[in-house]
Amino acid sequence: MDIFNDFSVGLFAMQLVILIVILVLLAKFAWKPILNSLDEREEGIQNALDEADKARKEMQNLQADNDRLLKEARAERDAMMKEAREIKDKIIADAKEEAGQEASKMIENAKATIKQEQQAAIAELKKNVAELSIGIAQTVVKKELASQDDQLKLVEGMLEDVTLN
Repeated sequence: MDIFNDFSVGLFAMQLVILIVILVLLAKFAWKPILNSLDEREEGIQNALDEADKARKEMQNLQADNDRLLKEARAERDAMMKEAREIKDKIIADAKEEAGQEASKMIENAKATIKQEQQAAIAELKKNVAELSIGIAQTVVKKELASQDDQLKLVEGMLEDVTLN
């Protein structure tokens, strides 16, 4: 089995021609479509990577927008809560002030009512004292002025008091 002893130039040339024809046929019909499909696949993969990168950047932008919107919503919520607290405090302060004013009015009304009732009681007391004094005076005068001499003495005493004053 010696390879060099069995070597045939014709067979070698024929195999070489067949190899060249196969290579030409492969180059013309197979390699171009294979290379084209590889290029298309590489291009498709690159496009997919670019789209993935674009989608990732878009997601980052959306996430940033979501974070910004969330911060704005929180700030708005905090502002609304602060405003609600201020309104609540104002309502409470107004209610306290109004209650204080109502209490002052009620106290003033009570004082006025007490003063009126006090004045009415004093007037009633004066009236009763006056009636009682008149009754006592009538009784004393009737007793003292029972005689003509007593009446003259009383009139003279009154005249002296009038002139002395």
